[in-house]
Amino acid sequence: MKKKIVALVLLGWLSLPITLWAQTEPEDVALDTDEFQNYFYESLKQKGMENYDKAVESIEKCLTLQPNNPLLFFELGKNYLSLKKHKEAYDNFEKATKIDSKNRWYWVGMYDVCYETRNFNQAIIIVQKLVEFKTDYKEDLVSLYMNTQQFDKALDLINELNETIGKSEKRELYKAEILQDAKYQGPEKNNLLDQIRKNPKEESNYIALIYMYSQSNQEEKAMEIAKKLETEIPTSDWAQVSLFKFHINTNDGDKAVKSMNTVLASSKIDRKIKHRIFNEFLIFSKNNPKYDVDLDKAISYFADDKEVKVAKELGKFYATKKEWNSAIKYYEMHLKSSNDDYETAILLLQALTEIAAFDKLVETSDQWMQLFPSQPQFFYYSGLGYNQLQNYKKAKNDLELGLDNVVDDITLEINLTIQLGEAYNGLGDAKKKDFYFSKANELLKKTKQ
Repeated sequence: MKKKIVALVLLGWLSLPITLWAQTEPEDVALDTDEFQNYFYESLKQKGMENYDKAVESIEKCLTLQPNNPLLFFELGKNYLSLKKHKEAYDNFEKATKIDSKNRWYWVGMYDVCYETRNFNQAIIIVQKLVEFKTDYKEDLVSLYMNTQQFDKALDLINELNETIGKSEKRELYKAEILQDAKYQGPEKNNLLDQIRKNPKEESNYIALIYMYSQSNQEEKAMEIAKKLETEIPTSDWAQVSLFKFHINTNDGDKAVKSMNTVLASSKIDRKIKHRIFNEFLIFSKNNPKYDVDLDKAISYFADDKEVKVAKELGKFYATKKEWNSAIKYYEMHLKSSNDDYETAILLLQALTEIAAFDKLVETSDQWMQLFPSQPQFFYYSGLGYNQLQNYKKAKNDLELGLDNVVDDITLEINLTIQLGEAYNGLGDAKKKDFYFSKANELLKKTKQ
């Protein structure tokens, strides 16, 4: 009675890339003779013991008996692959496919060799064949296109898979990588528009398109898509982007505040869009002062923004318009959370000088002098304030300390020198007054040379 054995056993089977584990094994093969069976069993035994050379010898003996048996070439391929003899492995897997092209496992063997040797271009050819057996191999194909930098093909296949079987984290990462290159953004925008037409209730497509338009500074198109989203999904955070704009245009401040707060609190909405909305509300509130409280609350949403310090920028905004009290308010707000921001401290002291708030000027200067005892700017503002308060002795002491620390800043040196002249004038020391005013004039002449 003839014995039958399973043609492929999993003993010693290589780890297969991505999708192969779920595939069906090849058909059972009848072994016709005791001699053949003995050689074949011996090859399996030696392979199991990792004696791959001896396994090869036994299979070659089988081939003398059955020279056209594709299973034998497949077994040879597996053993050669274990021996890292990649050419011999590939050649034998290929021979098996030529005898039986309908057996998926033989093609898988060729794919294994390509994958292990990182011959991704050849792997693509093999996987395109494997897709005919099982569409799951399209996932492998995406990775192979990425590895060979065929990003256009990868993007097309990613979009196809997203539409047919849903998105995956890996594919979305691939897609984000591809879309960093502007030349692929045009086709992707068209794809997203098509997806929105097909699936108008799928929010993610609107968000992706709004983000792309925003990143490429196409704000009008971003707003157009946001309006479409508002129509289809009124409860969407992103819909509030367009609602905010509508309420601002209709001068409905209360509703604009509500939409703005929803947008600023949302983790889904891009930072650039949040900044744009905030800036629009800033302009609106400037003409509608009753919303200043809402403006201050909005700033809190940007507390963790490491790229743009909103309160500081708002202070600068008001300073350029010479609205010094507002500038001071926002500089101070910023400094509460950034108490080592030397630049903003200088801006604050200048704003206090502009409104002649000299008591506060000397108080604030003193605080910063304690933090930065070697920074002459703070001593300058302190001296200036004390001069204006007619406390000339304190002014002289601070200004002299400041002058001692000036390095390569002729403008500051001139200002300190002039204030020292004022201090000595107030102290009644005409000689030193004339000395410092004369020195200041000499320094001024140098700046004009």
